[in-house]
Amino acid sequence: MPDLFAYTDGACSGNPGPGGWGVLMLAREGSVTVKERELSGGEGLTTNNRMELMAAISALEALAKPSTITIVTDSAYVKNGITEWLAGWKRKGWRTAGGAPVKNVELWQRLEAAQARHSVTWRWIKGHAGHAENERADALARAGMAPYKSGVGA
Repeated sequence: MPDLFAYTDGACSGNPGPGGWGVLMLAREGSVTVKERELSGGEGLTTNNRMELMAAISALEALAKPSTITIVTDSAYVKNGITEWLAGWKRKGWRTAGGAPVKNVELWQRLEAAQARHSVTWRWIKGHAGHAENERADALARAGMAPYKSGVGA
């Protein structure tokens, strides 16, 4: 059984502004990639954090059956939110430690539901630091944003 990885990224032109998300999904046996799949999409008016969340959500929702997967993101917001902050937000009625409403609550709830079907390991890597898979996810996110940036998909 190959190991599954999803490299996710979000992009935004302006924040808020037109945005896109991208996912590079890889199945690997050892260091050999045996299958890959690319996903991308976008929105006309959004934020970078929303696009980072949509990338992770889309990766998990694309899996047809419960799977063991490693999600690699360059978003500390997504990684820390799902692994550290989520339980506290829920306990506090979707409020932050400072008492403010959690932003993007509907996407956090969707991510939590998508994750529940799978065994997920979350890994953070530095973005724009020469990681080939992260660069491909970034290119997919920019491609997902392109129709909205030109006004065609808005």
